[in-house]
Amino acid sequence: MIDLRSDTVTLPSPEMREVIAKADVGDDVYGEDPSVNQLEDESARLLGKEAALFIPSGTMGNLAAVLTHCERGSEIILGNKAHIFLNEAGGAAALGGIHSHTIPNQKDGTLRFEDIKKAIRWEDIHHPRTRLICLENTQNMCGGVALTVEYTKAVKDIARTHQLKLHLDGARIFNAAAVLDIDPAELVEPVDSVMFCLSKGLGAPVGSILCGDADFIQRARKIRKMLGGGMRQAGMVAAAGLFALKNNLPLLKEDHRRAQELARGLGEVKGISLMNQIPPSNMVYLNLDPELPLDAVQMKAKLKEIGILAGIEGERQLRLVTHLWITNKDIEDVIQGFKEITS
Repeated sequence: MIDLRSDTVTLPSPEMREVIAKADVGDDVYGEDPSVNQLEDESARLLGKEAALFIPSGTMGNLAAVLTHCERGSEIILGNKAHIFLNEAGGAAALGGIHSHTIPNQKDGTLRFEDIKKAIRWEDIHHPRTRLICLENTQNMCGGVALTVEYTKAVKDIARTHQLKLHLDGARIFNAAAVLDIDPAELVEPVDSVMFCLSKGLGAPVGSILCGDADFIQRARKIRKMLGGGMRQAGMVAAAGLFALKNNLPLLKEDHRRAQELARGLGEVKGISLMNQIPPSNMVYLNLDPELPLDAVQMKAKLKEIGILAGIEGERQLRLVTHLWITNKDIEDVIQGFKEITS
């Protein structure tokens, strides 16, 4: 199968598996796993933050950040297309008693400054207290678009003025840095906390990292334990993360190049239109035109019959995500597959 459902489907390479097998391990809850400690130190250095915390998943990383920044009954401001809002099982509300105030994501993934300012509550006995603004970079549901450092700095200025914290869901922050050709540390410098995933484009089998200042990470470590995220001999998976940071970061630009090639080919297929003619990163969102007698479910089934897996994002919308295991030949085969189905 050519699996384009997500970049989460990547498998460890033989070289990564060898590193996993040879990893030095200890008890991470006691702070004694050398591989985890090295991964946390390297992640903090890479993103220019004081400290970092290894966490089982991106969803837990975002939730730990929200719970660390906010108390029960407070409110966070985030986009209506944010992964935290749409795809994290309502954890902030269910487990933290934290209210989400959503405002519209623009086509470029941003939140309008005026919308953010209007969403900030003034002190009133009737209101929840605004504590946190959350951004996402790259912004998944807007096509994988990257937010610029200038934009992030402007949002930070708003947060600082109103004594709020700024958290970044940076699950694919290294994709954003590759698109913008910028040091990832510079890109996340304005934020108080950032989470990034090791198990997407970086190709590790499991794990995410939460970064921030030392006090924030110390408090988040307790939240991680509370959520059941305290791992013991976690060095085996941490070693995979170290390998990914060392070897797979430069390969993200190849994922982006292949996504652009895929989009160019699909742009010539009758009955298909693209969200972005040039994909912003490694995601190709495509819409099935009304005259095409197939909806997204039917198209997905047809693709699977010929060995292609795609993700459904709407009644007539599919998402295709390039990653480490997608080759140039795969791109050619996928384009040809769509042409055969729609002909």
